[in-house]
Amino acid sequence: MKHLAAYLLLGLAGNESPSAADIKAVLSSVGVDAEEERLEKLIAELQGKDINELIAEGATKLASVPSGGAGAAAPAAAAGGAAAAEAPAEEKEEEKEESDDDMGFGLFD
Repeated sequence: MKHLAAYLLLGLAGNESPSAADIKAVLSSVGVDAEEERLEKLIAELQGKDINELIAEGATKLASVPSGGAGAAAPAAAAGGAAAAEAPAEEKEEEKEESDDDMGFGLFD
């Protein structure tokens, strides 16, 4: 990821086709060593491709991936108003109990 991040930073700066040396310079400026094998693979994979097109293509692919979250709420809402209203109160109490457990010491003890 660090190699890709450096590649993208160079692209934002106007370098449309960053070289391995450019990426190494960016990484070394923040004290990170570049891994030669991964760097060469990244350069080979992105050679001759427009990074903005790749990002747009990836965003469309990512949009089709289900992200979850809302799926669990639908059955609870269909179960009935009273049962659904009681469940969040119980969960809040359980969370509070867990957070109160400080294992015998406090943060500033």
